[in-house]
Amino acid sequence: MQLARVIGTCVATAKTAGLKGERLLVIQPLDFELHEKGRPLIAADVVRADRGQVVWFVRSREAANSLADPFNPIDCAVVGLLDELQMGEVDQ
Repeated sequence: MQLARVIGTCVATAKTAGLKGERLLVIQPLDFELHEKGRPLIAADVVRADRGQVVWFVRSREAANSLADPFNPIDCAVVGLLDELQMGEVDQ
């Protein structure tokens, strides 16, 4: 899984049957310091994320499997909302 920030939505008037009713988001991938990394992507929204939220996303077959119909052409899907991110030393 990777981090991203939701920066917009995507409207597609014509979709394949496996994507009917699915919401599409524009997401900006982030590194673990929440800095932009790479170019924006279009992702199916499984968790009803809002603009500005930091989310977890998956790519490839894992993205397709996250939808109700796993036989769809999607390559990227938002699968979780980030509540908190802590980096640093682990207490032992």
